[in-house]
Amino acid sequence: MESLHCLLMKAHTRMHRSIMSRAAGLGLTPGQPKVLEYLLRYGESDQKTIASCCEIEPATAGSILNRMEEAGLVRRERHEGNRRSLYVTLTREGKEMAEKMEVIFEDAEKQVLSSLTEEQREMLKALLERVSAAFPE
Repeated sequence: MESLHCLLMKAHTRMHRSIMSRAAGLGLTPGQPKVLEYLLRYGESDQKTIASCCEIEPATAGSILNRMEEAGLVRRERHEGNRRSLYVTLTREGKEMAEKMEVIFEDAEKQVLSSLTEEQREMLKALLERVSAAFPE
């Protein structure tokens, strides 16, 4: 059997390729689908929080958000009393795109989980959470 890190990387790469090939068909670039997913799930947020939750560097998040703003998917605004942070929200077009991505993410999960029993699915999720928690943020 392959090493754990090879298996995790292989699983991630294959799932990511599947998702990104469909996302590219929607005109999205890498990084944008997970930002859309985050904003759909949690709503308005500041750039730093988005970067942290999406596991990307703040500067990278800034570049991704610039392209998303240019494409009309998000809007960035400053809140009164907080001049330092830009708050990001989905536009109507962004919400529609996020909902399309949600279907793509669900399809990829169904494909991955289809060969597992319900017990194995729950175990896999629990184990992946523990593996992720083993590394400091």
